Amino acid sequence: MPLRLVLAALGGLALTASFEPIAIPYLLPFGLAAFALATRDLTFWRSGLVGLVFGVAFYFTHIDWMRTSIGPDAWVALSAIEALFYGLVGLAVPLVRRLPAWPVWLAATWTAADGLRSGWPFSGMPWGRLGFAVVDTPVAAALAYVGMTGLSFLLALVGFLLAAGVETWLDRSEAPVPRARQLGFGGALAILAVLVIPTVAPYETEVTGSAVVAAVQGNLPGPADDILYDHRGVTRNHVDATIDLADGDVRPDFVLWPENSTAVDPFRESDVNDGIREAVAAVGVPVVVGGLIDDGEDHVLNQGIVWDPVTGPGERYTKQHPVAYGEYIPFRRYWDPNFGALREIGRDMKSGTRTSPIQVAGIKVADAICFDVAYDDVARDQLQEGAELMTVQTSNASFIFTDQIDQQFAITRLRAIESGRWLVVAATNGITGVIAPDGTVVASADPRTTAVLVEQVGLSTELTPAIRLGAWPARVLTGLALLGLVLGAIAYRRQREEDAASTRDASDAPAPETSPSPSETSVG
Repeated sequence: MPLRLVLAALGGLALTASFEPIAIPYLLPFGLAAFALATRDLTFWRSGLVGLVFGVAFYFTHIDWMRTSIGPDAWVALSAIEALFYGLVGLAVPLVRRLPAWPVWLAATWTAADGLRSGWPFSGMPWGRLGFAVVDTPVAAALAYVGMTGLSFLLALVGFLLAAGVETWLDRSEAPVPRARQLGFGGALAILAVLVIPTVAPYETEVTGSAVVAAVQGNLPGPADDILYDHRGVTRNHVDATIDLADGDVRPDFVLWPENSTAVDPFRESDVNDGIREAVAAVGVPVVVGGLIDDGEDHVLNQGIVWDPVTGPGERYTKQHPVAYGEYIPFRRYWDPNFGALREIGRDMKSGTRTSPIQVAGIKVADAICFDVAYDDVARDQLQEGAELMTVQTSNASFIFTDQIDQQFAITRLRAIESGRWLVVAATNGITGVIAPDGTVVASADPRTTAVLVEQVGLSTELTPAIRLGAWPARVLTGLALLGLVLGAIAYRRQREEDAASTRDASDAPAPETSPSPSETSVG
């Protein structure tokens, strides 16, 4: 058992190394194979323990950036909750392992668990999904065909087929070899071969127009990781950068400001309102402002507001996935924590419900705010309703000295590939960039600098197969996982009954007759 725990921990660390900042994605299938091998032939609870160790090794290191940016208490709490989901997958292993082609059932279970933890409890935490590790690899182009959920399933399947191949080698004296193990290495190679086909035959959406977009990174006065140190200075930086843009030779169709470019309600603070109007009037085109809007005494909205030079503020997108214990306190009516970083959350952020794109300068734009980009539904719903371009407004100042900004930017690039859209990112002080539909970074600004990126981007209304599939891959794989657990539980119970019957039969069998020893032989 100790060796299995070590193997599980090494597998979790290998999975961490697949993501930024180490970014060796080729370790991903080996990390998953280690999980499968470590849980092999274990009882129910032991398998769950091994899965939990894998989760602890993976998640505590994967989001280590939270320890230094938000606080060790939040890091421990969130990492522990997320690690439990890998323990649940471990509990499922003894069940699905009893089914033919077990790598398929286990991959579906893994993917379903990833989907569950990405949205629950509360708003969930999508960080660590397998598909988020493949940027700049030959399999990234497959996203346009199968989507993030489908790609995560196929990557998990590769890892578990690899484990089946290793088991075939370890049990090569066993006869006959189970069919699942016969698939092994050959099955893993076959899936990888299919996944790399889109690299040479990528899905390219038809370009129906173009636009020039400016993304403003105003930077922070004072400490680079404290947006509230001088929040009016943050707004002023973005105003000044936009006014400087107006003096340039290129006139954009619209300007994108980041999340928290105004950290107070711009409709109530006159100096902030005046600054926005000054910038919009100077540039003469709509500016998508990132602002926090009061919604009563107890709530706030995180919005992208289209501010037109003629008509003023118009359409808005409201962040759909606020971060629990970062932007709101769940069940505040029952407890109101007043310690650590939680003390600073005086009001709860409400979730937005908009599924249609916002109209900016006649362009339908699918907007997302910060962590929204890691959730499948935000961009997908807006794209299905005709969005021609994607934007992300983000304020990563709290994480600016950590690897979080690189992880989020990688996720953002993958969303461009999945959607077949150009994508523009505006951040307060990093990472701001313009991304092509194939994930290429066309332009980017150095973190902790003031910069304005002005780029021509393509527009399109064509949907990739991934976006057309919508939520169906998640639904199908969740159903497949549930079916596998039911069938596995039946097989597990039947096996235990057969083992118990065999034990009873062995104990009820009469003792064999033995010849009497010479001392027992009758005399006379």
